[in-house]
Amino acid sequence: MPNVIAINAQASQSIIAAQATSDAMLLESIADGNRTAMHILYCRHNVRVYRFILRIVRDATTAEDLVSQVFLDVWRTAGQFQGRSQVSTWLLSIARFKALTAMRQRRFEDIDQEDVRQIPDDCDTPETSLDRSDTSAILRACVQKLSPAHREIINLIYYHEKSVEEVGQIIGIPQSTVKTRMFYARKQLADLLKGAGVDRFAA
Repeated sequence: MPNVIAINAQASQSIIAAQATSDAMLLESIADGNRTAMHILYCRHNVRVYRFILRIVRDATTAEDLVSQVFLDVWRTAGQFQGRSQVSTWLLSIARFKALTAMRQRRFEDIDQEDVRQIPDDCDTPETSLDRSDTSAILRACVQKLSPAHREIINLIYYHEKSVEEVGQIIGIPQSTVKTRMFYARKQLADLLKGAGVDRFAA
């Protein structure tokens, strides 16, 4: 029994130590086959990755399946991470590729907007600066009216708080293109909000 207690205590200390490490260090451990490190990384990022994928595929079941695929890829390829970006940026790059591939396989890009608006969204977003309920619903509806490219930019910068440089890495476009898309996305969103009667935010 003392040996079991000692082993359990050692395992607990190992988990605590892993939780205190950086994402990059976790990836190094994952590359060495450390399952505890994989569990910690998954717990840190699975919700964000799920929400990111859901905004692309707009289907909860598909999003859940793709999250599993993303982290399976992480387990298999952790050793290939070169530290040129944040781990979270790398994860979203993998997630984006998986999501777009799934969309191509489904052979359609435009999904009924009414279905999209029914997806619950409880994450912190620009909506938190607006009046709750009605105004939040208006903002979500306006975002959904943006082109896929502009909606993706808004999603990454506001919902996932990524920098222009990180967005460029995730999408695979120059920073100048990110800035251009962001300019037009914000302008279009402001016009849509103004048309919906939300002048305060549109301004």
